[in-house]
Amino acid sequence: MKELSHWINGEHAKGTSGRFADVFNPATGEVQAKCPMASKSETEAAIANAAAAQPAWGATNPQRRARVMMAMVGLINRDMDKLAEALSREHGKTLPDAKGDLQRGLEVIEYCIAAPQMLKGEYTDGAGPGIDIYSMRQPLGVVAAIMPFNFPAMMPLWHVAPALACGNSVVLKPSERDPSVPLMLAELFVEAGLPKGVFQVVNGDKEAVDTLLDSETIQGVSFVGSTPIAHYIYSRATANGKRAQCFGGAKNHMIVMPDADMDQAADALVGAGYGAAGERCMAISVAVPVGEKTADQLIEKLVPRIEKLRVAPYTDGDNVDFGPVVTREAKERILGLINRGVEEGAELVVDNRDFSLQGYENGFFVGPHLFDRVTRDMDIYKTEIFGPVLSVVRAKTYEEAIGLAMDHEYGNGTAIFTRDGDTARDFAHRINIGMVGVNVPIPVPLAYHTFGGWKKSMFGDLNQHGPDSFKFYTRTKTVTARWPSGIKEGGEFNFKAMD
Repeated sequence: MKELSHWINGEHAKGTSGRFADVFNPATGEVQAKCPMASKSETEAAIANAAAAQPAWGATNPQRRARVMMAMVGLINRDMDKLAEALSREHGKTLPDAKGDLQRGLEVIEYCIAAPQMLKGEYTDGAGPGIDIYSMRQPLGVVAAIMPFNFPAMMPLWHVAPALACGNSVVLKPSERDPSVPLMLAELFVEAGLPKGVFQVVNGDKEAVDTLLDSETIQGVSFVGSTPIAHYIYSRATANGKRAQCFGGAKNHMIVMPDADMDQAADALVGAGYGAAGERCMAISVAVPVGEKTADQLIEKLVPRIEKLRVAPYTDGDNVDFGPVVTREAKERILGLINRGVEEGAELVVDNRDFSLQGYENGFFVGPHLFDRVTRDMDIYKTEIFGPVLSVVRAKTYEEAIGLAMDHEYGNGTAIFTRDGDTARDFAHRINIGMVGVNVPIPVPLAYHTFGGWKKSMFGDLNQHGPDSFKFYTRTKTVTARWPSGIKEGGEFNFKAMD
């Protein structure tokens, strides 16, 4: 049995707590590795090492820090296949999806190469008699990143790369369900030239998390996960005087107007609803067709597409549409919510509750499901299922459709499919949701814009990646300087002019 490690002070460190979490192969249900769960003392040691390394790294000029990012881009591209295979083996994603996970993280590193530009301060000459005022952006110090299982490469890189580019040292607590890729990325950062100790990886559970939240050394905390845990971490971190950004759950609606291209809308819904087995915070889980005719047309287009989806392990090739969910508990939770939807009266149009894959009967596979005539009072509508389940909620009018999305407690992402520019513009301006797609089903911004939801999908003031990340991981210091003006007497090294 493979035993994984922590990454402390630039090298692998064996766990000493005696506690381990099982790392499964989701396709077979077999335990493939043991992940050490850090104790409080192990976590504190990682924080201390990060604190010792940070001053020198923070004093390194931004251009040299950016060169580490440049080197990291090359190393990830070099090892893309190896990283993707490790990611798929632990998470269950298809290989193309795993490479997409890495690519979206890579794009944030590329953005961080611009650190010298992003960290420039401001200067006012002659603000008063002999007075100049200037500001500078300085790193927070030591920061923590507590990351989820569903994007084991992208999410750590979205937070670690900007934090490092700003001159901080980072303690990463990845998900114990798929921890290998974060450890591999730590190795690559050292190969890229990052000084040892600047980046630490501590595997663990609540004990490690609470140690990070309570540490006086940790100055900022980033988190991605469920809304209840996001609220807990935000509350505890800010109560301890830390800067925090915590991103929670989602229930993303896609409005389908009567004038939409139904084939385009159906294709978009299948990819956005079932890709990565629905384990995405930006997955579309609710389709809202406007009008009965639109709904009937959409269902007619969706059913054959969903029934053709190929569910299999990543080892079956690139033509697999999605693989298993991450754990047996996740599978049981998803199936429980599906049964609850049936009990509450929703119409299960595509029913794969008895799905089983020959040769992988013990794997965590969940077949694709489609509900119709879902109402807002049902659990499957209110709850983030985080599985391959799409719910259709029929709306009579555009106002009813937009009201569904606006009234939901989550506000991560949303989309509208229409050919009408006026409707699209109205939707984009009125909707109280952080990321909006117009004929784009998963509106994840590129790295040079910021990513973040509204309402209970996000706790904090600054979003992920883009300009907000440089603001989050730095403090502004403003200096007001006054120097005596005029020529001062001193040594003379030339002949005085004749009076």
